Amino acid sequence: MARTALVTGGTRGIGAAIARTLNDSGHQVIVTYQGNDAAAEAFTAETGIAARKWDVGDYKACVEGVDGVEAEFGPVDVLVNNAGITRDGTLHKMSPEDWDAVIRTNLTSAFNMTRAVINGMRERGFGRVIQISSVNGQKGQMGQANYAAAKAGIIGFTKSVAQENARKGITANVVAPGYIGTEMVQAVPEKVLEQIIGQIPVSRLGEAEEIGKAVDYLASDAAGFVTGATLSINGGQYMV
Repeated sequence: MARTALVTGGTRGIGAAIARTLNDSGHQVIVTYQGNDAAAEAFTAETGIAARKWDVGDYKACVEGVDGVEAEFGPVDVLVNNAGITRDGTLHKMSPEDWDAVIRTNLTSAFNMTRAVINGMRERGFGRVIQISSVNGQKGQMGQANYAAAKAGIIGFTKSVAQENARKGITANVVAPGYIGTEMVQAVPEKVLEQIIGQIPVSRLGEAEEIGKAVDYLASDAAGFVTGATLSINGGQYMV
């Protein structure tokens, strides 16, 4: 069944692939973005998917943004919390500002957005909440204490959301990608990229479309008995 899906950070990279896949499945998709107007305009021109701009780290902005989306497109049935940033650095050199920025955008945003839609989902007796974590939230990563903490926090948050809302017809799940061949990853120096791929048993980077298809499944009626789960899509780099 086609439903209304809201994807944060949905105009580029993994988020764009998720939005396209859900759109191809017949869902009415809306994406959010924060800063790159040109990328958002290009994405909408290419796909026809509406993009709305707000800061997902700001609770008030999320409530107002969701209210605006629901007034225009109808109730949000599927929420995909994908927005994220990096501010890498070893802990002994990491500034409080870099810690706060990543926690705010990558973890607090999950609360902000889920809180904005959860009551409506409970009233309607249906919802899909899907969080995008990371292999580095599962295993940790040198130079990413802030990012790993946020992505690990998403997993615990989602398990709680799943338990609290299961009887209301709402599922909450996590997709934890490994290294995906987005523009950001492809920009890594060739020798470093070779080292990364060398640590992946399937010997390649993942494709953003593979993440999109996993999200599409979790958003579907077929996944109604899946909740509180973390789906690791990392080519065997880290096995849980």
